[in-house]
Amino acid sequence: MTTESEALKKHYEWNGKIEVISRAKIESKADLALAYTPGVADACLKIADNPNEAYRLTRKNNLVAVITNGTAVLGLGNIGPQAAMPVMEGKCILFKEFADIDGFPISIEATEVDEVVRTIKQIAGSFGAINLEDIAAPECFEIERRLIEDLDIPVFHDDQHGTAIVVGAGVLNALKLQKRSIENVKIAVNGAGAAGIAIAKHLAHLGAKHITLVDRQGIIHSDYLGITDEQQRTLEFTNLENKSGTLQDALTGTDIFIGVSAPNILTAEDIGLMNEDPIVFAMANPIPEILPDVAKAAGVAIMGTGRSDFPNQINNVSAFPGIFKGALEANATMINEEMRTAASYAIAGLVDDSELTVEYIIPDPLDERVVPAVSKAVKEAAIATNVIRQI
Repeated sequence: MTTESEALKKHYEWNGKIEVISRAKIESKADLALAYTPGVADACLKIADNPNEAYRLTRKNNLVAVITNGTAVLGLGNIGPQAAMPVMEGKCILFKEFADIDGFPISIEATEVDEVVRTIKQIAGSFGAINLEDIAAPECFEIERRLIEDLDIPVFHDDQHGTAIVVGAGVLNALKLQKRSIENVKIAVNGAGAAGIAIAKHLAHLGAKHITLVDRQGIIHSDYLGITDEQQRTLEFTNLENKSGTLQDALTGTDIFIGVSAPNILTAEDIGLMNEDPIVFAMANPIPEILPDVAKAAGVAIMGTGRSDFPNQINNVSAFPGIFKGALEANATMINEEMRTAASYAIAGLVDDSELTVEYIIPDPLDERVVPAVSKAVKEAAIATNVIRQI
């Protein structure tokens, strides 16, 4: 039996991966009167008088909406909101199992930016935070940007920032192992969609000065055919020489390759174009841009992928549960770059210098230290940058 058929069998068996559990026991008429009518009216009036009381009188303080429109689901593409529900339920499981956060899956029948934003704004009052998931680029950028501007709760597109934060942690530790500075290395990011652009932005915030972003037609530059608004914005901190060319041109003399693109597009010959002892994070799933054995044979010093069956798994589950937990505990109104940077350093810091090796630059996603470390760092960063709600 293949892995896929085993998974499908389990999904039929589960008949849904989440359920709602009552926190209030109803064992008598007195219990009923307290939890529902007439007693519930007192809580309603308290919230009507001060909306912030919802964080104390309802589950809003721990409830995250996991929202998709199904336009970019995993590597499956635009399969629609109904077909995206197994992924949203899976995300809710991870929230609960890793951070004891109550995630609620929501799939919406909308693709236009205005309609998506309007729909989410109409339901946002029920939640303490919004996790955007599997929404296609370039629409995802504007959707997140507008929701952050309009809402007073954290909004986080995990496909962008979760991946970027874990990549950042991996890069910090890989460079520490090689005794090099992020300011001095040259980085090529292949895949100029949601994840690639977010990775480039985040690495720039971590101090990277020499980043080249590459897409299907080559290096992103000012005259790139079909350049999107978001790709255009990246030219403020990437490809400062405004060079054009192919992926191979971008790799020549580069120290780090980060792939969020397509399987098997990086060859041993391409590795040969890079500087000595290069770092490669090949995160296309399920088949990476280059397999670790091929990469190592070609001279790659440190290798990471998105897969659990190879060392150095770059997985956003190392980031988002702790980030949301920290944001909710801080009563944050947003998740800013300082909080994301703190998360990267927290993840990286879990690997002691004495433990750091080419096959262990990042903690395992199942490491129980990850969520507490990330949530603590994110909470402290939220307080330090004063993006917290007084309740």
